[in-house]
Amino acid sequence: MSIRIRPLELQDVEALARIEQESFSMPWSAQDFADLLTREYCTYYVAEDAGEPVACVGYTNLCGEANIDNVVVAPSHRRRGIAGELLQKLIRDAESAGVEAFTLEVRVSNASAIHLYEKLGFVAEGVRPRFYERPTEDALIMWKR
Repeated sequence: MSIRIRPLELQDVEALARIEQESFSMPWSAQDFADLLTREYCTYYVAEDAGEPVACVGYTNLCGEANIDNVVVAPSHRRRGIAGELLQKLIRDAESAGVEAFTLEVRVSNASAIHLYEKLGFVAEGVRPRFYERPTEDALIMWKR
């Protein structure tokens, strides 16, 4: 497996929408990903394997704080460290661009994601009750400052 990380491009949106469909009960559409390309305050990265997108991560810069909006990895490529690599690049590049803090929400039941975020220095600081739908579930609010 030879993973390459690069910025999101318009050619990626259909593949990422398919990965979202495979991964989430309320997936983003291809148009949702395409819209990100028009927002200068959003930064998104894609991991590709053999030229095909297999994962994506990105954030919205809110006055020097990065809200990590999305982390998704194709089921066929999970548990290979791709999400960690993507997040490390996102954090490095964002800090270089002046971002001072990072936040995200994660389902309270998603132990593997919570563990990854903790390894990267995120700390749980609160809960958003009933944040997720399908199924309804609380979100753990995590910060890296």
